[in-house]
Amino acid sequence: MSTAIQLRYLTDKWNPAVADKLSGPELLEYRSNLLGSDLRLTNFGGGNTSSKLEFTDPLDGERRQVMWVKGSGGDLGTIKTSGFATLYLDKLLALRNKYQGVELEDEMVAMYPLCVFGNNAVASSIDTPLHGFLPFPHVDHLHPDWGIALAASANGVEKMEEFNREFGHHLVWLPWQRPGFELAMMMREVVEQHPGCDGVVLGGHGLFTWGSTQRECYLNTITVIDHLGQFVHAHAEKKQGKLFGGKRYEARSDRAELATKIMPVLRGRVSAARKLIGTYSDLPEVLDFVDSHNAPPLAHLGTSCPDHFIRTKIRPMFIDWDPAGDLTALHEKIDSAIAQYRREYADYYKTHALPASPAIRDANPTVVLVPGIGMFSFGKNKSESRITGEFYTNAIHVMHGADALGGSGELPCDIEVPQAGPAAPASAFKVHSNYVALPASEAFRIEYWALEEAKIRRQPPEKELSRNIALIVGGGSGIGREAALLAAHRGAHVAVADRDFEGAQRVAEEVKAIAGKETAVAVRIDIRDRSSIRQALDAVVAHYGGMDILINTAALFPSSPDGVISDAQWALTLEVNVTANYLLADEAAKLFTAQGLDGCVVLTSSANAVVAKRGSEAYDVSKAAVSHLVRELAVTLAPLVRVNGISPATVVKGSTMFPRDRVIASLKKYNLPFEESATDEDLRTILAGFYAKRTLTHKPIDPKDCAEAILFLAGPHARCTTGHLIPVDGGLTEAYLR
Repeated sequence: MSTAIQLRYLTDKWNPAVADKLSGPELLEYRSNLLGSDLRLTNFGGGNTSSKLEFTDPLDGERRQVMWVKGSGGDLGTIKTSGFATLYLDKLLALRNKYQGVELEDEMVAMYPLCVFGNNAVASSIDTPLHGFLPFPHVDHLHPDWGIALAASANGVEKMEEFNREFGHHLVWLPWQRPGFELAMMMREVVEQHPGCDGVVLGGHGLFTWGSTQRECYLNTITVIDHLGQFVHAHAEKKQGKLFGGKRYEARSDRAELATKIMPVLRGRVSAARKLIGTYSDLPEVLDFVDSHNAPPLAHLGTSCPDHFIRTKIRPMFIDWDPAGDLTALHEKIDSAIAQYRREYADYYKTHALPASPAIRDANPTVVLVPGIGMFSFGKNKSESRITGEFYTNAIHVMHGADALGGSGELPCDIEVPQAGPAAPASAFKVHSNYVALPASEAFRIEYWALEEAKIRRQPPEKELSRNIALIVGGGSGIGREAALLAAHRGAHVAVADRDFEGAQRVAEEVKAIAGKETAVAVRIDIRDRSSIRQALDAVVAHYGGMDILINTAALFPSSPDGVISDAQWALTLEVNVTANYLLADEAAKLFTAQGLDGCVVLTSSANAVVAKRGSEAYDVSKAAVSHLVRELAVTLAPLVRVNGISPATVVKGSTMFPRDRVIASLKKYNLPFEESATDEDLRTILAGFYAKRTLTHKPIDPKDCAEAILFLAGPHARCTTGHLIPVDGGLTEAYLR
């Protein structure tokens, strides 16, 4: 097969120079990574690949057929050979003799560990028997949008046969069946009944393809999917302007600005049970959908492919709002829509739950659709929220394709859809614009499946600041940098804000190295300027959906060669150290209020706030004001927001307030010996040691010490503490309050 002629949308990425050097398991990894690298072929974490390979049994030295199959929860795009489960093929096939029917098929999962080859602890996927019982050496199971569009079409069988004739394929159809042992038996039977078939379309689910070699399997998979793409696109071109019932609204030109304004409101509503991180999308296909006439009924039908609704839930929340209206009306629509969504989800659970079902999960949506603006998706972290949005974008593609494959008129509600079968009768399926959604009963069986619950329980525990968004002002150096790094270690998403934007970018990269590439963003800010503060907050909202923690470590210590502070320096010191803190808190309060979620603010005062001395009057007075500002803000922002602060003694290490000239001036002031050729850090170390000797502990104050205090106040262990300042001064008796 010449892919140069056959392929129109996909690319044959197979490189013989690489592949020819790989072993069987390495080829499976290579094939899987190629397939998983293109979201048009399958979603993140979705799909499955396998190979049946021959290995020497370590027990008896005999050659055995071993099936390598993607492990539970793995992702094709990033999987390594260590992520595949390995099973004796003959033992897996022997399980057919133990199978007692679909009512007991879940019990078969406990048998898979008994088939494990080698010392392999990777949990077998629920798709394991689907691959094992197909009589082909190499098998791919993917969820391409074009393939699911066919699988979710009310005329799916008719269109599949038309596709086979047009492109010379021999796909066969299976009605909907939840993944598991029963579906494996059905697939084996249908393949035996159709010798020479080159793929199976699983009604409402996805696509299986195969090959006798790794290369042949890969080529067959991308060719079938590309041809499906050609088939769907050809139908769509004939219905231009008519898909989704045609356009109902125009997208707002100011939608990005509006998204920033309503995202905190949405985040607060969907985070009623547990905080979620947000992502906004205004992709063209998203806008085409949300602005269409058929968006409300299609959205309410829910998704089809199980991989989609595990993240997107049974359905998204659609806000039936006229984009020509104002934000006040939109806020009212949001409140009424979330109440309705929760009621419907509770009814969904009550209707389908069994005595053994897990307890009801979060009844809030993870996808919100707003006409004229776009889509908001939510998850426990940034990557999850982004992926959730990608999954619903896939669902939009599926509905678009199914609509394109439909006829000119609306189908009757009681049509005998080809997805119907032993698992669910035709009456259980709902159809709109040729799109067939998964029955709510089947969706529930997967969402609240005991095996899905077990997968959730295998996930590592969350950290104490997981699901929290921290804006750290002054994060480009010193205490702020250490606070950013510590927040990352404790699970927070971190926005590093600084007037020194390059410094903020460097620290953001350090955070990403700790917690992942989507856990940090650098933000430019000038805390003296309210508009700059607003822009910084908007940037955080645009990136993560809101904010939970505001930390400010930025400050100014005025100095001059002759030790005399000018009026301008005095004014600037109070502006940066006092007024800017007020401006930050005042703007942040609006965001906290919009979310309606618990938040906290931590400001940085100083031991100087209570120690009077000559030469630092401007700084000392400003820090005294900050200390009282903490108490004032705690009263003003209660009960939603806690406000606290730290009062460190002099922190020399890493501080931008201690440039070389100030350090040298201080060393001379205290008659401390030093070499002019010493490095900046060496000079700082001498000065820090001197300051330490004035404390009870004799330990220099490290930025990390301050970060620990800040993150304690910002974390769950200080949930009842507000209006308080923690000294981080090594025991500076001069700073004892009296």
